[in-house]
Amino acid sequence: MNLSALVDLVNGYVWGMPLVLLCLGAGVFFSLWTRFLQVRHLKGMVQQLWNGQASESGISSFQGFAMALGGRVGTGNIAGVATAIAMGGPGALFWMWAIAFLGAGSAFIEATLAQVWKQKVDGEYRGGPSYYIERGLGLRWYGIAFAAVTVLSCGLLLPGIQSNSIAAACQSAMGIPTWVSGLVIIGALGLIIFGGVKRIGKVAELAVPFMALGYMLMAVVIIVIDIHRVPEVLRLIFASAFNLEAGFGAVAGQAVAWGVKRGIFSNEAGQGTGPQAAAAAEVAHPAQQGLVQGFSVYVDTLGVCSATGLMLLLTGQYNVVNPAGGFLVENMPGVAHGPMYTQRAVDTVLPGFGPAFVAVALFFFAFTTLMAYAYYAESNVAYLLRGRNTRWGIAAIRLGLLGMTYFGAVRTANLMWALGDIGVGLMAWLNLIAILLLGGVGVKVLRDYERQVAAGTPLTFDPEALGIQNTDCWKR
Repeated sequence: MNLSALVDLVNGYVWGMPLVLLCLGAGVFFSLWTRFLQVRHLKGMVQQLWNGQASESGISSFQGFAMALGGRVGTGNIAGVATAIAMGGPGALFWMWAIAFLGAGSAFIEATLAQVWKQKVDGEYRGGPSYYIERGLGLRWYGIAFAAVTVLSCGLLLPGIQSNSIAAACQSAMGIPTWVSGLVIIGALGLIIFGGVKRIGKVAELAVPFMALGYMLMAVVIIVIDIHRVPEVLRLIFASAFNLEAGFGAVAGQAVAWGVKRGIFSNEAGQGTGPQAAAAAEVAHPAQQGLVQGFSVYVDTLGVCSATGLMLLLTGQYNVVNPAGGFLVENMPGVAHGPMYTQRAVDTVLPGFGPAFVAVALFFFAFTTLMAYAYYAESNVAYLLRGRNTRWGIAAIRLGLLGMTYFGAVRTANLMWALGDIGVGLMAWLNLIAILLLGGVGVKVLRDYERQVAAGTPLTFDPEALGIQNTDCWKR
């Protein structure tokens, strides 16, 4: 058995229907338990973006939002959406929306827990699943397991997907060899990640809003041009999602699986990476960053992923694979699913502009995701080493990440995506189980926040009054 076949076999076990159901089930559970906070607190989500200033130990609320959004908005928003539609039909886009809406509840819980049990490491706030698993559940071995999986995933398995998509888009648009793109990416990335968490926060604060708004503006242009076809495309999405469209009956089950799989890959809700950025923020109350992270899921999927999906479906620049062989839809013969779908979609409206525009957008999307991966990997190295040779451990994972980033740029897309899916799936399994067990704490913190907001008092957080232990950073 060769490497690709082995990776595909493992990927099939990790990302089977049980994980799909766990992702959807956790989202439904937290939405009901919090009385759909993702709807009730939508206004508060936006307001909290601007609360919480940077300190010597932590970044601002907006920087925490931007850093997490930089991790969420990546190649999954362009190549990932194209893959979901190619493998699951137009209905996959509906299930991406569904997992975003439900996942906002999961994202709130995990980010709030990360704030509750964050710690100071080398003068900076660190936190995330490993910390709340150990301190909240009292299961150090479980925390170590998550940290090890995250170092493996974010440091080695996932970076290659981002660089591969950048290199493929640049080669398609400008004829740049993949090895050249690989060297440019790791050169620029190395300068940033060796600057530490605050430099990552500052770069993300500037780059993420610019890239996301610019990309969605292009989608608006395409939608306006084809506005008369929007009702038809929306009908196709919903009909395909619920097996009401005869032409896509063969992929009805795949629509759910691929929509959830690529939705989680893109917005990271419940995956356990977002709370690591959330923990770095300086806020008065943990729920503030929980709301901010819930909103980042909306921006990622309901905003950027929807932009890609609608561009592809309105312009007809997509294929749909028939599981029995061949294609159910083949509008682009010989074109592999990935960034070239979106490049062709933009090009149909603005000839000669599409390939370069998407290549530039993808560079920003994927590059900020690589920065986030570096931070997540470093946080978990710091957790594992606990002050023993931490500096050398972080330097080693940075070098490993740069090496795998270059490797991904020059390798095949299928291998890189399969490796990345394994990493995402393993983190999701471990983290979703943990936040389901700790969900009561997250809801308790939400209720405390709601009481203070209703009373109009300045926000404060007293974990001991709520019966929450082992919260060193919140001691008065």
